[in-house]
Amino acid sequence: MRTIDWVDGAVEIIDQTALPAELRVVRLATVPELVAAIRSLAVRGAPALGVAGAFGVALAARSFAGDPDALAAAVREVSTARPTAVNLARGARRAAGKLAEGADAVLAEAYAVRDEEIAASRAMATRGADLMASLCGSRVRLLTHCNTGGLAAVVLGTALGVVREMHERGALASVVASETRPLLQGARLTSWELSRWGIEHRVAVDSAGPFLMARGEVDAVILGADRICANGDVINKIGTYAHALGARRAGLPFVVVAPESTVDEQTPDGASVPIEDRGAAEVTAWAQAANPAFDVTPYDLVTAIVTDRRVIRLDRGEKP
Repeated sequence: MRTIDWVDGAVEIIDQTALPAELRVVRLATVPELVAAIRSLAVRGAPALGVAGAFGVALAARSFAGDPDALAAAVREVSTARPTAVNLARGARRAAGKLAEGADAVLAEAYAVRDEEIAASRAMATRGADLMASLCGSRVRLLTHCNTGGLAAVVLGTALGVVREMHERGALASVVASETRPLLQGARLTSWELSRWGIEHRVAVDSAGPFLMARGEVDAVILGADRICANGDVINKIGTYAHALGARRAGLPFVVVAPESTVDEQTPDGASVPIEDRGAAEVTAWAQAANPAFDVTPYDLVTAIVTDRRVIRLDRGEKP
């Protein structure tokens, strides 16, 4: 089952807000419907957002073919629905580059974005499992954060794709999935995917990760990214930085797995990235709240970045 796809003239997604209680497929036939799904996190994850951006432009091309101003506005709305992850705007830009050739050409480009992300997941799984074997050997106990499986991509995923490949090779002992506050993508989505794959795992409260590392219950940390800056800084779900600090203190590998489309050479470092604030309503109804959706992990805390094309050893001074 694909997290997102184009079916009979509309975008169909797995509604990630309904999991794990219900596996619900939602059909999105208009640009406003797709944008609302992106903003509500019904569809999320950097690779999936790239595909959503491309399919969103395909919807716009069909809806506003005779109205250039409305078309341009719809493309902007899709591109900026969430500001931090680079894939959303990049997918939309790719599809928009075909607007002059007509709606069919736009859809063909969107299909290409989808197919490239599927291929990237498979490549990352193999490359990442090979790296983890070289860093940690076999029967590895991993900690992961947020959700990086097929739900965050189209199929298989990024970091969880590596986890599944290690499981199939017999190289995985167990997984700790941090719950990922405030919307519990780890406790709801990662745990759901790991259960479907038959992978032994525990859910840990977010703040427990560094302590579990210090206590010797984890061998390595593996997670994804929403943007990788030119200097190697990693933008990922809030809580990633704390896990990186814990891994450094415990002397554990800290590995980031993300498609090449997440590498943003135009952004020099993490300080240049707009960090989305999700607002207080997700956290509390009776006080002001700090609720950043992402944080910045400095490049010097990252052991390696695995993409579908290469392994970048930041611990050896390599840069994206």
